[in-house]
Amino acid sequence: MIDEEFICENCKKKVKKLGYTARDHCPNCLYSKHVDINPGDRNNPCMGMLKPIEIEKFKNSFKIIYKCEKCNKKHKNIMANDDNMDLIIELSKKLN
Repeated sequence: MIDEEFICENCKKKVKKLGYTARDHCPNCLYSKHVDINPGDRNNPCMGMLKPIEIEKFKNSFKIIYKCEKCNKKHKNIMANDDNMDLIIELSKKLN
């Protein structure tokens, strides 16, 4: 599993390592990149941008649901403890 810093290709902000698991999306804009086949392996050749489109309840947290802008595949990532809560709330409005 690879936890690494990166520059978000959507909002251009520097994203630090998560520290407790592999960082898989930008905490600022919530965008991700279609880089993994299995969590943290960085082996997916697609490399498309994953746009956050919805939120679903998951245990005591939420999962962000993404749609790849390149291959249209949907993907889910659990939210991180430093995610932008304003955007999480905005996406959660689609739950109702």
